[in-house]
Amino acid sequence: MANKDLYEVLGVSKNATDDEIKKAFRSKARHLHPDVNKEPDAEEKFKELNEAYDVLSDPQKRAQYDRFGTIPGASGGPQYVDFDDLFGGGFGMGDIFSSFFGGGASRGGGPVRREGRDMGRSMRITLEEAATGVKREIVYDRLSTCEECEGSGLGPGGHEIECPECHGSGRVVTVQQTFLGAMQSASTCTKCGGTGKSQSNPCTECDGQGRVPDRQRLTVEVPAGVRDGQQLRVRGYGEAGMNGAQAGDLIVSIRVEQHELFERDDADLHARVNVSMFQAALGAQIYLKGILPDEEVMVKIPEGCQNDQVIRVKEKGMPKLRSTARGDLYVHVTVTVPKKLKRKQREALERLAKEMGDSVSPERPAWQKLRDAFN
Repeated sequence: MANKDLYEVLGVSKNATDDEIKKAFRSKARHLHPDVNKEPDAEEKFKELNEAYDVLSDPQKRAQYDRFGTIPGASGGPQYVDFDDLFGGGFGMGDIFSSFFGGGASRGGGPVRREGRDMGRSMRITLEEAATGVKREIVYDRLSTCEECEGSGLGPGGHEIECPECHGSGRVVTVQQTFLGAMQSASTCTKCGGTGKSQSNPCTECDGQGRVPDRQRLTVEVPAGVRDGQQLRVRGYGEAGMNGAQAGDLIVSIRVEQHELFERDDADLHARVNVSMFQAALGAQIYLKGILPDEEVMVKIPEGCQNDQVIRVKEKGMPKLRSTARGDLYVHVTVTVPKKLKRKQREALERLAKEMGDSVSPERPAWQKLRDAFN
């Protein structure tokens, strides 16, 4: 693809509108998809077509390609963030077209599924975004309502008629002669998918299904306080139903990234901080950057604070989902001891140790320190 003109691959001009690009892709994809085209290079050409559409259907990628002539995401270009589906495998446009050509027919020979299926995507956010809430655009492939026929599946002047194959029954009876005699069997009508209905003039854009393969751009609003692994359901943005049947939902699974300072426990936050032996002994006030924007949290270190002591700061944790309340912040204290002391500092500590009744090691002479350093 590096040396190919993406506009030429799609068969459109460089001034083509978004709708022209979309229609050109659908038209070529129907012809090149391996499910209908058995030529040896059909699969490779379909992949090239899909890559070209991936760039030209995205305004930012298209602008970069027009300016620099490079494909975004390739070596040296910006990395494309992919949102994997929940059900594994990266459900892409090729799979969408396979479903489209299959017409949604069931594998068990029963009636065709007319309602759209739920779809799943995952989204990664930071802990700060989980605390404040965030709006994020995702891009995914799905069968969406056909704009030409508004989902009816009917072309101009078209209307529903009784299926000529099964005469409205939705099932076809076949008779097979065997050595035991005539054997009769019934199966779902392949022409109407078991509905018993057909179209007198089906929509040419969607082949009478009322839905077409499309690339959906959707802004998902993630509420403040969302938890890792929580799922958000967006009604009607899964797979479109056939001929106006109910659409499935989009289920977005939230993955919250680990934070460098805070560790989350439901609505509570835990953080570890270092304080000097003097701050621990005398008490102090230290300040931490909170989880909310521009928030500064004051932590009071009590006199005589011990190593691994936990200090609770009320209502400075995560916001609770759909609530104005917040969890608490638990600060885990690590008392640090200086590794090197100046002479006056050591003398001051020796005097303090003497007053406290503690015995300490005498200061080593300079030559001994030098020898230890060399060793």
